[in-house]
Parts: sequence; C-alpha cells; structure tokens
Amino acid sequence: MSEARGFLSVLTGSFATPAAENPTVAMIEAAYRHHGLDARYINCDVPSHALGDAVRGARAMGWVGFNCSIPHKVTVISHLDSLGASAAIIGAVNCVVRRGDRFIGENTDGQGFLTALRTVVDPAGQAFVVFGAGGAARAIAIEAALAGAASITIVNRDPKRGAGLVELVNAKTPAHADLVVWDASYRLPATTSIVVNATSIGLFPHVEGRLKIELSSLEPHMVVADVIPNPPRTALIRDAQARGCVTLDGLGMLVNQGIISINHWTGVDADPKVMRKKLEELFPS
Repeated sequence: MSEARGFLSVLTGSFATPAAENPTVAMIEAAYRHHGLDARYINCDVPSHALGDAVRGARAMGWVGFNCSIPHKVTVISHLDSLGASAAIIGAVNCVVRRGDRFIGENTDGQGFLTALRTVVDPAGQAFVVFGAGGAARAIAIEAALAGAASITIVNRDPKRGAGLVELVNAKTPAHADLVVWDASYRLPATTSIVVNATSIGLFPHVEGRLKIELSSLEPHMVVADVIPNPPRTALIRDAQARGCVTLDGLGMLVNQGIISINHWTGVDADPKVMRKKLEELFPS
C-alpha cells in the first residue's frame, strides 16, 4: 500500500518594490530543496500602499514568515504584533516570523553583515563610514556599534533621517556616531577602517551607479563592503579592488541573513555553501 502524503507546503516569501532584482528566492529555495523541506518562497512586488493588504494576506494564508526589503523595512512595523529585541532597537524589520497567531518582526540584516565582515576583520575598535540611513544602514550601524565599533560616521543626503540614526547609535550603544550631510563628493578620512555602502546605489538595473566619493581617498588598509547583491561586483567593489582594498560583496550578507531567516521559520540550520553556490551560479564572476 502506498503511503498517504499531504500537499500543503510551508509558505514564506518576500515583500518589496521593486522585487525582480532580488535573488533571495533562488537562494532560499535551493536551501529548502537541499534540506528536503516542503516549503516555498514567493517573491512578491508589493507597492507601499498595499503593504498592509500583503501582511493581512500572509496571515490569512498561514505563511510562517516573510522577508521585507526596500522600501518596507520601517513601515511594515505598524502591521506587526510586536518586535524582537534587535529590531526594536534598530527600528527596522527585514524578517517577520509567525509565533502562534502573532507576527513578530526581527532584524537579521546587521547580524548577517557582521558574520560576513568577521571573515576578514573584527569590527571591535574599528572606525566605520556607513553610506545611507535606511533599514539596512540602521541594522548595520547598530549591530556594528554593539559589536564594539569605536566610531560610526553616517553619510546621508537627508539630514533629518541621518541625524535620527546618529541619535539612535549614541543613545542605545557604547559607540560614538556623527553625521555628514552628503551634498558633495565625500572624501573618506584616512582614519577610516571599514566602508559600507548601505544604499541602493548600484542595484540592478542601475548597475553603473557610483557613490559620490573621492576615489583617491580609498586606501589599501580599508575594508570596503557593499550590501548590493545584484550585481555582486558593483562599481564600488571594482573601484575599491583597483585601489588595493579588501572587499566584501553583498552575497555574504545575503546568505547569512537568509540562514537566520530560514532557522526562524523552520528550525533548520541551512547549509551556507549550498546557498552561496546557487548565487554564484546566478552571478558568475
């Protein structure tokens, strides 16, 4: 007699706009298949005005969780039941987890970034320059500060948003943060040790987008990281490599935050090699 089986998959996914450039779905579904999980990850292009409808739909359909990306990492909070500890400090959510009948907002961006960063340098005692002040920048700045960063300079076009992040770092962490309003080409101080692009500059389809920085200020002792996963070799990464810097592309952060998300949703510790391999197949160097 053949065994009976069910046909109801575990549902997860992502809400963002634009969404087509996000390779997370391929990476996470590769992990699901590798670990024999009957689970699906659905990449959804959700405009800002429909975010509440999307969250209510996920509740109604029994999703066990979902990711949030640009531009929903902050606004999704008003549609959730509560926040995890790190998300509450950061004030941004990139991973939502169903616990019982409640949707809880977590933030795995900063943790994923630090895991990748630690493969090349210890963040403790370092001087960071972070471009941007959105959800990814908030997560990275807070987690870096809690990991012992000596100083964090936030470089952002919007002074109000940038000042908000600086105040958050100074109030909630031991690190010192300051703000530079990004209204001209920025020259990195020679004392900078870690440079992070946490903006969407360079993201597909605008792949030749470049940060307004003085390239001559990139020095070989600096670690230069970009959160952009598509394409992994952004203009910033190429420019930094040409200047002799150690670089980190956005795939490491993407894989590491994905591992944490999968564990939140399924309890499985996903194999990072499987996830990274899938991304490298998509983006051959």
